[in-house]
Amino acid sequence: MKTPTLGIIGTGMVGSGVARRAVAAGLDVILSNTRGPESLGGLVAELGPRARAATPADAAGEADLVLAAVPLKARKKLPIAELVGKTVIDPMNYAVYPGAEIAELDGNELTSSELVQRDLPGARVVKAFHNIGPKQLQSLARPDGAVDRTGIPLSGDDPAAKKEVADLLDLLGFDVVDLGSLAESWRSEPNTPLYAIAYTGQPPTGLSIPDVVAWFQNAPGVPIPAARITELAATTTRGPAGFRF
Repeated sequence: MKTPTLGIIGTGMVGSGVARRAVAAGLDVILSNTRGPESLGGLVAELGPRARAATPADAAGEADLVLAAVPLKARKKLPIAELVGKTVIDPMNYAVYPGAEIAELDGNELTSSELVQRDLPGARVVKAFHNIGPKQLQSLARPDGAVDRTGIPLSGDDPAAKKEVADLLDLLGFDVVDLGSLAESWRSEPNTPLYAIAYTGQPPTGLSIPDVVAWFQNAPGVPIPAARITELAATTTRGPAGFRF
């Protein structure tokens, strides 16, 4: 199997975290953000010779598959033309706050990934990397066959695209649980048992909201097998979409 080159658009916590795991697993990465390649010198230097910086359009055009690690509200600013025909990994989550409401998501008419797919015509969107934190992505990676290997869910409408992302997750050190179509991706979105807490356990009681967020960001991680991911996905129920602030 050819080792893919991963293009990353957006270098916040998610994009940088996936980049670190990808380089550690032996992949080449092309980093990009809205501030330009010159803003990425420090991250490229940290990651070493497997990483280079580019514009979002170049990262999309030159990579084998692309992680669109941008806020959901920025999805229409992605390089749509360059993403045609590409497998695009969607780690975006819907955050609900005044002025950012999306009626179709609030009414559960669509999942956020179905919305992303609609806005990226010609791309093949796969939902993944949205429910596990960057720290846990590093600490829970295991070689193939390890007894404590962790599962990560994905969803998508294109079988070949899902296979590409499943192969990537395997290279990064994780088993894969296919949740089905993008319409079923709500099963691992915020406010479900598969979101964050599955990989960390329960936070301590009595923490403020900022402290809870910090706790999740720094928790060392708890291995969770693919079979348990499958069980939780099958038994969860659909509630209101998105984070509610």
